[in-house]
Amino acid sequence: MKHFTIVLLALLFMSFSFSQTDKRLKGLEKELNTILEFTKTAGFAVAIVEGDRVIYSEGFGFRDYDAKIPVDANTLFAIGSSTKAFTSSILGLLRADDKLSFDDRPQKYIPELEFYNDNMNNHIIIKDLMRHSTGLARHDASWYYFPSTSKDSLLMRMKYHEPFTGIRQQWYYNNFGFLAQGVIAERITGKSWEDNLKDYFFAPLSMTNTNALIAEMKTNSNASYGYEVKNDTIKRMDYYDIAGMSPAGSINSSANDMAKWLMTWINKGQFKDKEIIPEDYISEAINAQIALGQSAPDDEFPDIHFANYGYGWFLQSYKGHYRVEHGGNIDGFSASVAFFPSDKIGIVVLANQDGSALPSLVRNTIADRMINTKRTDWLERYEKKMKESEDDESESENEEDQETSNVKNTSTSHINTEYLGKYNNPGYGTFDITSKNDSLFTTLNNDKIYLRHYHYDIFELIDVVEGKVDTTQYGASIKISFMTNETGDISEAKIKIEPTVDAIVFDRTPNSIDVDKKTLERYVGLYDIKGTEIKVYIKNETLYVFVKGQPEYEQIATAKHQFSFKALEGFKIEFLESEEGIMNEIKMIQPNGTFVAKRK
Repeated sequence: MKHFTIVLLALLFMSFSFSQTDKRLKGLEKELNTILEFTKTAGFAVAIVEGDRVIYSEGFGFRDYDAKIPVDANTLFAIGSSTKAFTSSILGLLRADDKLSFDDRPQKYIPELEFYNDNMNNHIIIKDLMRHSTGLARHDASWYYFPSTSKDSLLMRMKYHEPFTGIRQQWYYNNFGFLAQGVIAERITGKSWEDNLKDYFFAPLSMTNTNALIAEMKTNSNASYGYEVKNDTIKRMDYYDIAGMSPAGSINSSANDMAKWLMTWINKGQFKDKEIIPEDYISEAINAQIALGQSAPDDEFPDIHFANYGYGWFLQSYKGHYRVEHGGNIDGFSASVAFFPSDKIGIVVLANQDGSALPSLVRNTIADRMINTKRTDWLERYEKKMKESEDDESESENEEDQETSNVKNTSTSHINTEYLGKYNNPGYGTFDITSKNDSLFTTLNNDKIYLRHYHYDIFELIDVVEGKVDTTQYGASIKISFMTNETGDISEAKIKIEPTVDAIVFDRTPNSIDVDKKTLERYVGLYDIKGTEIKVYIKNETLYVFVKGQPEYEQIATAKHQFSFKALEGFKIEFLESEEGIMNEIKMIQPNGTFVAKRK
């Protein structure tokens, strides 16, 4: 196992009041500090709830790693998908007021919503959105790489999202289902999802340090930055604005505030003797609504088994104790929010590390103490798994038959400029491919991406970080394949970004160029091809082509003397100039051949 240099030396501003008096927590700080150091996490916060009180809450490490500003129990972290239980709970409250039924079709409240096919339109119900049983693939790249501030606009993309199985045939995580729940609540209440959160939960629970907007996160005086570990170095990341997808994971909160949320669930919807969430909804939400798949106990942990999903909660048996939990991950942050209903124990762990194992390691370490079971050295087990993974990777790299599938010494079918243009998929969005210094680039979610030639007409999408291409991604990044139409032009790009369905197809529109009216007038005239007259004329400063008996075809200028038909894929024209500078011929390039018309 590679030994990490320990750079986080001390536990800062610890409160020992409860840990000194509760034998279950004796020595806990040392264990958590060790996890912090081993995982190279900048910082995290934890809170432990028992019944209707917080018995422990504290911060570890730093919320600003460079300035060495410590985390405390009120430090704000992005909680990612731990947001989902809030979103579904709003629907639970609306059902209690007879405002909806979980068996309703979503279109009852969002008439313009459409799914991929009629079967889905006719049979998906709200409950399917709540328990991930729509049959839809995740299609996360649709919102992550092509964000929008409009919830309604994002929802309209679902019409083009292909399912990978039938309705209620298999559990499969889908963030769009929770976006739809948030919009259903908006349509019923007439208020934004963010305002519904404040009215239903944040205000009654006195979660005064919690919000659902990245703008509020940025201005909070006790907010954490997010970090990643690259080459054993802790590096700060930019905040990710989840924007319109907010009902699936935009809440920012603290350990102390999230403890109040857990107390509400542990106490069957009650907080300080006031009902916040109906008890019947609580019971339904933490009972199995669908099985996640096979999850049999193994030899090492025979009493950790079964895996189900409720409404915004994962359900599992943990060492014979019923556990309800949901994690969260978004750029620079990881979270785990868990409780044991029968034991009346709750644990929240919020970390400022991207895709971190720390929340689950801390959660399990604390759980073993709180439910009075045999303790597992979770860090040792994690280290063992990491070592096995490194050994497997090393072995794979040394095997001759594991060489890259890259075919050497191949070239593209077109010059770089012929790949330029806009690429669109209605279920995802649009990206532009541009050229600089003979290299191809694009931008996804404001991040610059370099298109590195892999082989043939396939390129790798490589991040550009601080102005430099991230060479560590070579051979392991997402690939984009370019396809040609019958006339030999680049017509579309395919990207395999959703593992359960075919590659996502983005149709190409060539870049257009501006042509002044004086130049356009040079093309105007009548042209003849074997007795068929072709009329070229200008209307509203746009060039048109007309053949008798056919519609008039608007032209888009793509290069010098070259145009594409706006409404016809694969149809192009090129004006040929004589030595005297007269446009005396048109080359008509069509899927069925190329023809030349002469000026009359």
